[in-house]
Amino acid sequence: MIQPHDWTPVGGLQLEPNALKAVKETTTNVVVMAGPGTGKTELLAQRADFLFRTGASSYPKRILAISFKVDAARNLQSRVRLRSGSQFAARFDSFTFHAFAKRLIDNFRPVLTGADALNADYRIDENEKILHTQITFNDLVPLALTILKKSAYARGALRQTYSHVFMDEFQDATADQYNLLKSAFTDTGVQLTGVGDTKQRIMGFAGALEGVMADFATDFSATTLQLYQNFRSKPQLRRMQNRMIREMEPTAAIPAAQILGKGGVVRVFRFHDDEEEAAAVTNMIGHWLSQGVPPSEIAVIVRQQPHLIAGLLGKHFTADGIPFRNDQQSQNLTAEPAAALILNFLYVVADDGRPDEYSTLMHMVSRGASDKTDGVQESKLRTFLSEVRAEIRTTGFDASNYSSWRLLINRFLEFITRPALIALSPSYHHGQRLNDVIDEISNAFKRELTVDGSPVAGLNRLSENNAVRILTIHKCKGLEFEKVITLGVETQFYRGSIETVRSEYFVAISRAKDELVLTATHHRPKPDGANLYWKEKSTPYKELLEYAAGL
Repeated sequence: MIQPHDWTPVGGLQLEPNALKAVKETTTNVVVMAGPGTGKTELLAQRADFLFRTGASSYPKRILAISFKVDAARNLQSRVRLRSGSQFAARFDSFTFHAFAKRLIDNFRPVLTGADALNADYRIDENEKILHTQITFNDLVPLALTILKKSAYARGALRQTYSHVFMDEFQDATADQYNLLKSAFTDTGVQLTGVGDTKQRIMGFAGALEGVMADFATDFSATTLQLYQNFRSKPQLRRMQNRMIREMEPTAAIPAAQILGKGGVVRVFRFHDDEEEAAAVTNMIGHWLSQGVPPSEIAVIVRQQPHLIAGLLGKHFTADGIPFRNDQQSQNLTAEPAAALILNFLYVVADDGRPDEYSTLMHMVSRGASDKTDGVQESKLRTFLSEVRAEIRTTGFDASNYSSWRLLINRFLEFITRPALIALSPSYHHGQRLNDVIDEISNAFKRELTVDGSPVAGLNRLSENNAVRILTIHKCKGLEFEKVITLGVETQFYRGSIETVRSEYFVAISRAKDELVLTATHHRPKPDGANLYWKEKSTPYKELLEYAAGL
């Protein structure tokens, strides 16, 4: 333990004054207004390190972090582990709101009665609710809120467990989510830190509470701090962002003269049609990959419906052998421990030279196995993998046939054993979640295998690290990439009030660290599945594209 005045930011980082103040605050709640690239994740990770090392969060107390996306929750957990080490990171719980709510339901389910009562093996479905046996994701937070309102024991358990609570992307909190926080932590000794940016408030369609950060400052007597410096993007990109900030929130803009340097690239392309667009984007990404840019550092961002707007682009990627992943289908799934276990197994047996996947697989199996005696389980796994690899490489194995792989997946899961699989995640202890994850990742692999019959290419398309990502604006929040292509900057896709349009577009362009490419076409044929609003004669969105003019 060290004294607070002796603590310095981990990694030799320099924090701007307000960030350092937020990190070291120990007496009041804090709400931090932080623009894109100001280091929100880093701020929270440094704050966790400060609280742990100075004893402000003393053992056995824990820190709870709540984010709005799986990626953001995992990124924060990883950053805390990087900054503070595994011992402190073990006391840091990073969840999405849905995952946090589910944990409350699983731990205090008997509190729910009447129509809210749930069986021990309840399931979660995207849309359908069945009395006592199945709920939807939208039911999770309201049911958790019901538990906290009814049970003093549940409220007390939370307050005894956590010394501090972090809320990331707090501007997107819904009324139910905010009420959940209030029910759990109002007028307690638990200290709260909310971080967000009202310029990136894009979840209004999903019920994001207008003015939630101001409400939090009032309701929890929180100190408000503003962060300004963008550490993510290079100067050219920052200048474009600053132009938008001047329109969206003039007081937050900085004088253009203060953004020095010419680093970074912003390019605008207007194409005749989507075929020309897809060919150009594919060539551009192929060039980046040939220069050594990792696929995971390249993102194609669309306003909505990536399977429609970027469908032709995906076909070009496949034809050119560019691995890509549609995050609309795969993002949350691959975050599941059981899914990651299966993907790593398939990588190791299907391909050569996969040391990272092999190491991760060994770690996961050893951690979850019941037999931990002197590496016996690891030895058994090595033997099992060798046998499977040899089998795959025989002439009788049809690597393009999913049925062959499904048999291997089943054998692998039998080898791991059911108890070890359940031990991978608390969410697997109740209901059918483990079975659902296994089925979902198996079907996702089947879907990708049918594209070109290549198991490795299919795995790459599901991977976070080996594929170019195609994702929506709502999926890209909290992420950053070296190269970003914002596809289809056209009026038919950016609909709604100008305030909403600017906020969404701002999120998209501010993901780029080094290079931002904006595209628009004049002719975009209507794909199968498009709604009546799709216009084949498309119009580039003049205002949005002009923010990049003359940089």
